[in-house]
Amino acid sequence: MAAIESALRKPAEEPAALYRTAPHNIEAEQALLGAILVNNEAFYRVSDFLTPEHFFEPIHQKIFQIARDLVRVGKIATPVTLKTFLDATIDIGGMTLSQYLARLAAEATTIINAEDYGHTVYDLSIRRDLIKVGEDMVNVAFDAPVDFAPRAQIEDAERKLFELAETGRYDGGFQGFGQALTTAIDMAANAYQRDGKLSGIATGLDDLDRMMGGLQKSDLIVLAGRPGMGKTALATNIAFNVANAYREGEVRADGHTETANGGIVGFFSLEMSAEQLATRIIAEQTGIPSNQIRRGGISGDEFEKIKDYSIRLQNLKLYVDETGGLSIAQLAARARRLKRQRGLDLIVVDYLQLLTGSSKRGQENRVQEITEITTRLKALAKELQVPVMALSQLSRQVESREDKHPQLSDLRESGSIEQDADVVMFVYREEYYHLMRKPSESDREKFAAWMADSDKYYGKAEVIIGKQRHGPTGTVELSFEGATTKFSSLAQSDRMPARIGD
Repeated sequence: MAAIESALRKPAEEPAALYRTAPHNIEAEQALLGAILVNNEAFYRVSDFLTPEHFFEPIHQKIFQIARDLVRVGKIATPVTLKTFLDATIDIGGMTLSQYLARLAAEATTIINAEDYGHTVYDLSIRRDLIKVGEDMVNVAFDAPVDFAPRAQIEDAERKLFELAETGRYDGGFQGFGQALTTAIDMAANAYQRDGKLSGIATGLDDLDRMMGGLQKSDLIVLAGRPGMGKTALATNIAFNVANAYREGEVRADGHTETANGGIVGFFSLEMSAEQLATRIIAEQTGIPSNQIRRGGISGDEFEKIKDYSIRLQNLKLYVDETGGLSIAQLAARARRLKRQRGLDLIVVDYLQLLTGSSKRGQENRVQEITEITTRLKALAKELQVPVMALSQLSRQVESREDKHPQLSDLRESGSIEQDADVVMFVYREEYYHLMRKPSESDREKFAAWMADSDKYYGKAEVIIGKQRHGPTGTVELSFEGATTKFSSLAQSDRMPARIGD
């Protein structure tokens, strides 16, 4: 009440403050509440972004809450209707509650400035929240137990700050169709200027790009497959192609550089080390098998070739985080940090089931935990406006079928993965299963038939698009080099996707 009494008295000269109070503007709160009490239409100008908690004065919080509830049920909020729901014995700067409500209404002039007053109240509330985050950081740092890692506090503080950044805005709601049309035309213009004429980021695999239009901003793309199918290899190929095609565009007003082509890639390798990932990329680009590189079984010329490619790839816009056992909250915090510090156009997560949820309850129930992870990955894609490609394991039920082509129902903990994903792709190589069916050479007839089929499957892979919100489903055939784990477009003329769905 002290702040209200001070605002009501309005002394000619304020005494010097002995201590700093939290940022607030009582006059703006009074002006807004007065406008609402005079004309309830003022409430709708701030209802999208303002809540009672944004007001500094507790009595103002209560007045706004009751006025909001009355308006929402179709009743009129006036000083007369409000005083029924408030404590009549409250003293506000020497005035009764009825007198204070009447004064708020009497001094309100117009509702034209109601939205501006609302923005002022809102912004000051966000500043108070920032102060609270800072105070919490200081207090926790002082009182933290010995076994409490500073890194955990940093990640928690980052999470709180980014939550404030997301909630600290009032620019949502409906937009005119003209604005949406302008955005659509800009997207078409960007697609026209980009390599491949795609609306999204090119994967570098032409047939896949034709079917998907590239990797779309804010999409969660799930890339699934059984072990040995090459899902990590395909993700690595795509990540390299995107990073290798990166070209800078114009510098924005905030100092960040636009991406003209390709993109900056953040690769979360929860299973494989950064060194193994680099070895794979070197093998893909040089054509030298990665097992030979690791064993040192290479010639002098091959070593020079590796060295030349390594120099060429030094500035590749591909950033790898090899930390194992990351939680979804940690992953989100690191992705935000990369976006802020270096830029970010694509996130790859290898793989989804190695992430952990942030709640203990989720860890007790794996399905709930996976639901939290997929939901937050989709939210992260929308927040950062980048595609997120998350790799996923398939259940063993694939192996029990005669036709081992994967289906949506084969996704492990499939409910949330299938629901949250914008695109679900499966990697399938019949060659893998064909090699497992190899008969004994002593059975010449069966062995001859097996050898005849080998050419049909050798070096080929399928990417099956089982779900796509904004495009067709179907199958894309790719070439696969097992020794270098490299995927590429087939060189045949008849390589159009088969089994196209709606």
